[in-house]
Order: sequence, then structure tokens, then C-alpha cells
Amino acid sequence: MNDVAPPPPTHRPLRWIVPLAAVVVIVGGAGWGWNQWQAQQLRSAQRQADADVLVQGLASSVESLRRDQRSTSQRVQDAAATNRVLRDEMLGLSQRNALLEENLSRLADSTRHGAQALQLEEAELLLSQAGQRLAFADDVEGAKRLYALAAGALDDVQGGEFLNLRQALMQERNAVDTLGIGARAGVNQRLGAFSTALAALPEQVETAPGQAAAPWWHQVLAPFVTITPTRTQGPLTQAERLTAWNALQLELTLARAAVERGDQAGFEQALDRVAIWLPRLWPDSPALRERRAELHQLRTSVLRPPLPELGSTLQQLRAMRDGS
Repeated sequence: MNDVAPPPPTHRPLRWIVPLAAVVVIVGGAGWGWNQWQAQQLRSAQRQADADVLVQGLASSVESLRRDQRSTSQRVQDAAATNRVLRDEMLGLSQRNALLEENLSRLADSTRHGAQALQLEEAELLLSQAGQRLAFADDVEGAKRLYALAAGALDDVQGGEFLNLRQALMQERNAVDTLGIGARAGVNQRLGAFSTALAALPEQVETAPGQAAAPWWHQVLAPFVTITPTRTQGPLTQAERLTAWNALQLELTLARAAVERGDQAGFEQALDRVAIWLPRLWPDSPALRERRAELHQLRTSVLRPPLPELGSTLQQLRAMRDGS
């Protein structure tokens, strides 16, 4: 059997190519891996920096949001407190409205009765004032106006039980109309006219043609003295005459004051004293006799004329109120 001859050996440089290529590949792969790792590290660092910046921005945003939240919470609390105050005010207004509605309902239930009560109170007040004006001031015109107002107040009162009251008021007004300007006002006017007429009385009386002649001794003494009967008018000097005139005016003033007060006794006493001074100041004459007659008529004047109807309406109104 023939032996096979071995192949001829190859060149030695080719055996180092493969390991060298492997080393090159390994070194290239290591360099590329290193570069990739460095790039990845750079990218990681960049991402970390970006993440830090983002986290810082987010933290700032969160802090700003927290501040806004606290401010919003404070405003919400203030708004809630304001709402509570407004709610309390609304509750108070609601309670007040409820009270007003209750009062209005009560008034609505008793409107007629309350209106009549007010009108009756007004009429009572007016009648009382009218009576006081007549009693204390003799103000007839003012009393008439008050009676007219009272009649207007009673006209609005409904009910048959008030017919008698209105009729009594009508009778009382008619009685007041008969007073004219008023008893005391009329007496004051007459006193003024009487006082004015006194100044026109003659101080000397001339002998009428048909009158008997004076005695001869009067005629003889006439150029020297004035003879006056002492039983009526004594001899008065000018000073005494002035004093007597002042006393007469004082008595007339006292009479006027008594008229203002309604003092019947004081009025009569003052006129009695005036009657005493008249013959002392003036001689007997027709004019003096007229003044004395007028004075007598003045003395018979009644300062407070009786009026049975006066105050009857007020008494009846009060009786109705007390009875009700």
C-alpha cells in the first residue's frame, strides 16, 4: 500500500493574519463600545441636567401653586365669612319681614275697629280743646273751628250707635253759634265804647230856655264862685278832678281784667265803683243819665252765659267709650 504524501506546508505569514484581524476587530469593537458608552454617559448626564432643570421648574410651579392655593383659600374663607354675615342679615331681614307681615295682618284684621278708635280719640281731643277755649279764653271762633273738625272726624265713623252722638254735636254747635263773637268779647267792646263816651260828657250844664231861673243869690255870687250841690258833686279842684279821673280809669281797667278772667263778682264790683265816681266828676245831665243807664245794663251782663248743650257731646262720647 502506497503512503499518501502530505501537502506541502503553507506560508507562515498567513497564520498571523487571522489573529491580527481578530485583535483589530476586538480593539475596534472596544473603541466603538467605549465611544458609545461615553456618548450614552453624556446623554444620561444631559438628560439628568434637563431633568434637574425640569424638577426645579416643577418645584417653582408647585410653590407658586401652593401660594395661589393659600391666597385662594384665604379669599374663600373671607367669602365664606361674608356669606355668613349676609346670611345672618338675610335671616334678620326675613324675621323683620315676618314681624311686619304679622303686624300688617293684625292691622288688617282690626282695621275698621282701629280706625274708628283713632277717629273717636281725635274727636274727643277736639271737643275737649273747644270746651277749654270757650271756658278759659272765650274764643268762640277758635271753638267753632274745633267743633267743625270734630264733626268731620265723627262723620267718618260708621255705625248706627253714633247717630245720637252726631246729633248732640249738631245741637252743641248751634248753641255756640248763638254766642256771636262771645259774651266777654261783646262786654269788652261795650266797655270800650262806654269809656270813650265818658270823655264827651260836659263838665258844666247850661240852663235850658224853659228851665227855671236860678235863685237871685246864685246870680249875685256867680261872678265870684261856682255853686255846686254837694250831695251829688262836691267842689273838686283840678288836681282832685285828675285824681278822680285816674281812679275811674283804674276801675274800668279792673272791670276789663275781670271780664278777661270771667270773674262775674269782680266785674260787678268794679262797675259799682265806677257808678260812684260818675256823679262826682260830672254834673247831672241827659248825657250822664244815658251813661249811667248804659252802665247799669253793662252790670247785668253775664260773662259766662249758661249753655246746657256745652260739653254734652264730650260727655256722651266718654260714656260710650267707658261703656264699650
